[in-house]
Amino acid sequence: MKILITGATGLLGRSLVKTALSKGIEINFLTTKKSKINCLNKAKGFYWNPSNGDLDTDCFLGVDIIIHLAGASISKLWTSSYKKLIFSSRIDSTRLLFSSLKQIGSRHKIKQIISASAVGIYPSDFEKIFSETAKVYPSTFMEEVVIAWENEVNSFDSINIKVAKMRIGLVLSNYGGVLGPLKIPTALGLGAAFGDGKQGQSWIHISDVVGIFLKACNEQWEGVYNLVAPNPVSQTDFIKALAKALKRPYFLPPIPKILLKILVGKMSSLVLDSHWISAQKVIGKKYKFLYPEINTAMINIIDDCLE
Repeated sequence: MKILITGATGLLGRSLVKTALSKGIEINFLTTKKSKINCLNKAKGFYWNPSNGDLDTDCFLGVDIIIHLAGASISKLWTSSYKKLIFSSRIDSTRLLFSSLKQIGSRHKIKQIISASAVGIYPSDFEKIFSETAKVYPSTFMEEVVIAWENEVNSFDSINIKVAKMRIGLVLSNYGGVLGPLKIPTALGLGAAFGDGKQGQSWIHISDVVGIFLKACNEQWEGVYNLVAPNPVSQTDFIKALAKALKRPYFLPPIPKILLKILVGKMSSLVLDSHWISAQKVIGKKYKFLYPEINTAMINIIDDCLE
């Protein structure tokens, strides 16, 4: 099997490349920086620039599956210009992949595209549990971005390429992600939830994200899948689990919602929104989670950091 990965040098991409190569899967990857073409050992890099439509179509040679992870980080301050980048980085990159494949036609043998998506497509709700069949509407910035992204990915179906969309929750990793900005204050005994702390946190260990992506490749999954652990928790319990893994106390009251909104504006939705998301569809595919519980997942991540 040969896979082309976009976003291969990011948090998830690097873990995916490493695991895939260890299983004997060949990897091509696309990068927007020519200096990074040779940065991943045993993987072959190709240059692209989605903002101006440049792509080296040799990247498709011999490839069976595309895993599309490219997109600007949502954890930087949401200025007007950066919000445009969050949107365009996902839409432009997807359109360029599609138009390039359509242009070369029968000269490629790609059968499937698996695209990252996000649980931010679902509305914030403090009680309802959302499955993949829930209706979604673009009523917030994140919902607008993710819905538009998924709609672009759907276009691959028109050129007979199977489409799978992975709505990923909060990824736990020892290399950054959601835990990056939380570990420092929590390690100092200053960990705290946000708002009232009751908001749902649908999280997943990075090893399970990689495992599900590769299972989806091997079994040619189609459709929408929630990539979350089967046991979401409240934000208070999420921070408590991090503090416990760090062997630090947890005693501070939640940080008031109004203060967050003053400091970071609409970006505060990233920590104030509540998402209780179902993992039942992935479980139905007989995927066995390595880390189904928050406490064991946190301990594994923190222990890896300390090694």
